[in-house]
Amino acid sequence: MRYQSGNRDGRRGRYDVTGASYDEAPRSRRGVPVRGGRSPQHSSYDQMVRIVFLVLGFILLLVVGRLIYLQVVDAKYLSTRAAAQRTNEITIHAKRGTIYDRNGNVLATSEDCKTIYCNPQEVNDPAEAASVLADELGGEDTDYVDKLMGDNSFTYIKRQVDDDVAKSVQEKLEKKKISGIYYLNDVKRVYPYGATGGQVLGIVGTDGNGLSGLELYYNDVLEGTDGKMMVETGSGGTPIAGGNSQVVKKAKNGKDIVISLDIDVQKIAEDTIVQGVKDYKADSGSVMVTDPKSGEIIAACSTPLFNITDTSQIKEGALNLKPVSSSYEPGSIFKVLTAAIGIDNGLVTPSSTFSVPGKVKVGDDLVGDDDGRVATMNMSLREILRRSSNAGMALVAQDVIGEEKFANGIAKFKIGTKTGIDYPGEVKGIVKQLNQYDGASLGSMSFGQSLAIPLDQMVKAIGSIANDGKIVTPHFLVSKGGKKVAWKSEGRSVSKKTADEVTDMMRTVVKDGTAQAAQVKGYDVAGKTGTGEQADDSGKYVAFKYVSSLIGFANASDPKVLVYVGLNGTPYLATSSAAPLFSTIMSEALSDMGVTPDAG
Repeated sequence: MRYQSGNRDGRRGRYDVTGASYDEAPRSRRGVPVRGGRSPQHSSYDQMVRIVFLVLGFILLLVVGRLIYLQVVDAKYLSTRAAAQRTNEITIHAKRGTIYDRNGNVLATSEDCKTIYCNPQEVNDPAEAASVLADELGGEDTDYVDKLMGDNSFTYIKRQVDDDVAKSVQEKLEKKKISGIYYLNDVKRVYPYGATGGQVLGIVGTDGNGLSGLELYYNDVLEGTDGKMMVETGSGGTPIAGGNSQVVKKAKNGKDIVISLDIDVQKIAEDTIVQGVKDYKADSGSVMVTDPKSGEIIAACSTPLFNITDTSQIKEGALNLKPVSSSYEPGSIFKVLTAAIGIDNGLVTPSSTFSVPGKVKVGDDLVGDDDGRVATMNMSLREILRRSSNAGMALVAQDVIGEEKFANGIAKFKIGTKTGIDYPGEVKGIVKQLNQYDGASLGSMSFGQSLAIPLDQMVKAIGSIANDGKIVTPHFLVSKGGKKVAWKSEGRSVSKKTADEVTDMMRTVVKDGTAQAAQVKGYDVAGKTGTGEQADDSGKYVAFKYVSSLIGFANASDPKVLVYVGLNGTPYLATSSAAPLFSTIMSEALSDMGVTPDAG
């Protein structure tokens, strides 16, 4: 390289450049504009950066806008929705009304109790907690461990626990420093007389609603109005044990009712029929005791019974009251109605006499008497009833009363019509209408065959005989909410004169006839036995399998008590089975109702 000297006084020298190194080469040769411009590569990079910043800015703008919308415009809606997701509404059960018997005894009432529950996420010692719960609540430790170790935030441990038991559980758990178990106020049904009357009273579910019996029939009266409580819930919507809660509607308790049962008579009726079913080898048995003048039911039951204080085991049919819900051929107790129809129509009197052969043709069959009589006998209507002669009553019905008057007569007694009893599950029965009669209908129905009815219909019909011919509805309810309930009369079945004459014939049946075992010492009892044959599934009558029954009232001159007793599927006739049971129950009822003896 050659240099040309130049002025060195601080001014830039002037060089004569004939050759140069790379570093001294013009910038245009290194890809940089000579006149101060930028390369194409730098221009593209700057443009891309600007686009990225624009996109990021747009996204940020969207986020800020959404936040403003959520916090300002939609805040109220979201707040409400969030609150709804964090809370849940649970029911505060109202106390059901108390049920009293006719003498003011408490039969069913509601008591405060506790429901024990847990938040498994908070239970710090499940094994020890399970041990305490098993000791206090019963069962084994293993019955509780799974509940205490679940994945959810709420699990019932046991519902409707007595307050003192719940308190003991709480104290023992706190002493052991076990957390996560909580207590909710609750109510439960209690029965001061234990199992007695349970079938009539009926059961109440854990939700506080009646499921059977009077608890079901009068549920709208007894239940009251439930309240509401808001409780804090987890993400799954289940209550968080120990979370916040607030009562938003107070519960309103139900109304009290007084029913017509006499708990002492009810106890005797239940014990007697249970023993009777065993003694007389029956499939089942039924009892109904009433005041025939008012229709009030003093006692009622049918087997099998159940223990209302422990409903874990209930036999089939135990929740039903068979005199209301099941139909049977009434048998010879129906002869009372046939006799009353004949007398009320002026066709016969108690002393009217008939020549009754050993057997009478009814349709295609020959009907005879249970005593095996073969000879023809002259019998008055009173004697036909005293002996309970099938042939005699069929003869009177077919030859004297006739189909039309008979059909009209049983309709007046409300046979084949629901009684209107205040108990769930009443059936109508099967009773032929006049246009359905065949050649055997009149004769066989006259002594209680070829029809099937619930026996509360016979209680109502015979009750009208005891009540001077006036019909009243058998019922349980006496008052509700402190106000007496009126039950209207349903008219007449027969005249008072007819009722008196039939009553007198029924006296004879108890004094000298088939119901002698039904007598109650010192009292004037009017009654009638019934032994109805039972049919199998094919409709054929089964030998030595009867519905043995007895219905009657006392004192006959001024009846205060009517008793019906029935044994279903027994090999014994009513004379030796239903009659002694009737006497036992009638004796207790007369004494308890304060009826003065009257030998008549």
